[in-house]
Order: sequence, then C-alpha cells, then structure tokens
Amino acid sequence: MGSLQHFLNSPISFPFSPNLNHRRSFFLRACLNLDVHAPESVKPKTHLKSREVMEMEGKVLVGTYARNPVVISSGKGCKLYDPEGREYLDCTSGIAVNALGHGDPDWVKAVVEQANLLTHVSNVFYSVPQVELARRLVACSFADRVFFTNSGTEANEAAIKFARKYQRFTNPDEKQQVTEFISFSNSFHGRTMGALALTSKEQYRFPFEPVMPGVNFLEYGDVQAATELIKSGRIAAVFVEPIQGEGGIYSATKEFLQSLRSACDDAGSLLVFDEVQCGLGRTGYLWAHEAYGVVPDIMTLAKPLAGGLPIGAALVSEKVAAAIKYGDHGSTFAGGPLVCNAAIAVLDKISKPGFLASVSEKGQYFKELLIHKLGGNSHVREVRGLGLIIGIELDVSASPLVDACRDSSLLILTAGKGNVVRLVPPLIISEQELERAAEIILECLPALDKTN
Repeated sequence: MGSLQHFLNSPISFPFSPNLNHRRSFFLRACLNLDVHAPESVKPKTHLKSREVMEMEGKVLVGTYARNPVVISSGKGCKLYDPEGREYLDCTSGIAVNALGHGDPDWVKAVVEQANLLTHVSNVFYSVPQVELARRLVACSFADRVFFTNSGTEANEAAIKFARKYQRFTNPDEKQQVTEFISFSNSFHGRTMGALALTSKEQYRFPFEPVMPGVNFLEYGDVQAATELIKSGRIAAVFVEPIQGEGGIYSATKEFLQSLRSACDDAGSLLVFDEVQCGLGRTGYLWAHEAYGVVPDIMTLAKPLAGGLPIGAALVSEKVAAAIKYGDHGSTFAGGPLVCNAAIAVLDKISKPGFLASVSEKGQYFKELLIHKLGGNSHVREVRGLGLIIGIELDVSASPLVDACRDSSLLILTAGKGNVVRLVPPLIISEQELERAAEIILECLPALDKTN
C-alpha cells in the first residue's frame, strides 16, 4: 500500500491561451491522501521489499548508476509500481524508451508470439522479422538501407565506421584520408569509445582518455564556424541531434540544419542525424528532422524502436551503403527476430498519422499548461521542447524538484547541467495524466527554495 493523491475537482476558468481554453475546463484541486493497492493485474511477483533489493544491488552490481531510491517491479500504461504497491506516474519512459507505455497489449502479443516461434539465430542466417522491419523503416524514411544494432551508442559507432569507410571508398587515391568529425556543445552520442569521443561533456570522456582522435566540438547552432570547418575538406561526417535530449532539450534551427546540409554537400562530408532520443514520434513527427525539411545521409535510432527491448539502427542512403562490404561491420545479436517483431508492433502504431497528431497536440497542450502554471516562479527560466520532449530550465539545480516530485508519486528526469527538468512521458499519456503531472510539479516547486 502507498499514498496516492486523489483530487476533489471543481471547475474553474483561467484566462490564458485559447489553445487551452477550448480544450477543457481546468480544475481547482484539493488533495486527499488515501491508501490504495496496486491493481491485481500489476501486482509485483517478487517477495522482496524495496529496501532489500537496494541493499542487494549495492553488493552485487558495479556502481555505475546513481539510482533514485525506488524499486520498480511492475507497470501498466503510464503507471509504475514498487514492490509495496505504491503507484507512480511515469514521465520518464525509461529515458524516452517506453513510447507505448508499459504492457501495451499489441506489443506483448508480438513479443510472446515471436518468443514461441524463434528468438535468435544470429546474422549468419536470414530472418523474416529483421527483413520486414527494415522494409518498413525504408518505406517511411529517407533511407535506402538499414543496419541494425543493439543500442543507440552502437548505432552511432556504426555511423562513425560507415562515414570513414565512405570517405575511403569515395576517395581511394587520396594520400591524406578524410577522417575527422564535427560534434557540438551539449551533445550526447553514447558511452562506447567512438560515440563517447563525439559527446561534449568532458566528465564523461576524461576518465577514459585518450578517446578517438579527430573530433572537433563547435557551438550548437553556430552556422559560420560549422560551415568554415566543413569547407576545410577534413571532415568525414557531421554528427548532430535535431533536438538535444541529454544536453538540455535544445532544438536546432532550420537555418542551422540547412547550412550543415549545404556545406556537407559541397565538401563531400556526410550529415548524420542522431535521433536516438528525439526520433520515432517523440516530437509529433515520425522523424524529428521532418520538422526542419532537411534530410541526412545517415540517421541513428534506438530508444523507443522496440518498445523496451534493446535495439538500435543506422538508416543510410544508397551512396553510403554502396561503400560498405561484407565483413566491414557486424553484430551477433543485432536485428534478432524477437526484438524486430516487437519493433514492428511499435512502428506500426507510432507511424499512424492520427497517433502522431495526438502526440503533437498533447505536447503543445502540456507545454502551454506548464508555462501557465510555472511561468510565474522566479526559478523557472524557460519551458521548451517539441511534442512530448519538454525541458523546464531552472536557475538552480533541478534535483530537489525531481526528489520532491518522486515523493509525490511523479517520476521525472534531469538534463543539461543538472538544471533542466526533462519530461519524456510515454506517447500514449492522457491529458488528464499530463494535468496531474503539471499540478504535482507546481506543488513541489517550493522544494527549490528549501534546498537551494
């Protein structure tokens, strides 16, 4: 049993954005604390208590994670439950992974049916779900071909190798091969050695240096500096996130991405869009770059693609694929039948125009609601984002607010330099749940004054 907030609702009008007023009445909420049980369908299967799990973790796992003091044992929709049955509203989606929420019936059906049929064969053989998923990804994107991986960082590693091989393939007689890369401030591309070299946060790279050489970091959005460096002829590829997630929910401008495209075309460099976090419906567009009308040569995907199972992908144009030969890259587990069948179920749902429209609509509603409720607080600098990837920038650390929200049964994340609240709920979240999330954040704002 846990404490769950229930509200007495009485309608009240607020004179703000017309986009909000035409949608629904707002409610003045009085909080009651009632003890509730988790629904029978999501009751945890473990007999261990939360404290026991956390103590055991400290003894057997490598200490790489500063975990929140919560044990998650089950979930349904946008709700998560701990072993004691306490309910949490999930606005993290497992870091933008569970796009369809928890326990989506079509996803479960796809996983169970495929698990009973065939789980793994390696890439020594053909398998139907892998080919079918690739076919669908090609059909709904700029890409001509797909390379599957097991994660986002692996997808970016593949893009690094493909870019280097493309330059060698295109310019075989060059004595000085084109091998350098451009990445940007506030970027995050992964934690394996190549992707880590492209990640701007020095504290991620420093303990493991020397990392891959030849990476040039520029200010995100600096058109002139990027154009000049690309024109130098030394750049194999430019890696950029159309919307930076880990970096703080910063969106590129159309001018910036168009200038990168133009400069890359002129110099023979490749343009790589990392959509590991912002892609596949998160912005209200199927692919985040569609909002800008700019097409990459390579796009990397991962987080939401298989709905919670490990998968990644590098989607490439034909000119890039032509440079890659047998044995140039590979993976034992990537593109396995189980994860690919799960991904087909996810892609089929998210790619529907009505689904994408609902994400865009809910995202705009949520952002305006947050601006209205939080905009008057002295610690709130900006509410920004597109679709259901939203950041609340503060003038202080966001950790006290994250902790207070967790204590009030709302799970949220930080981003940037720790001063940005990152909201990436499941794409199926309801407006009522979004209202509840905004209300809890509002109620917890005083935690910023107490701690800071």
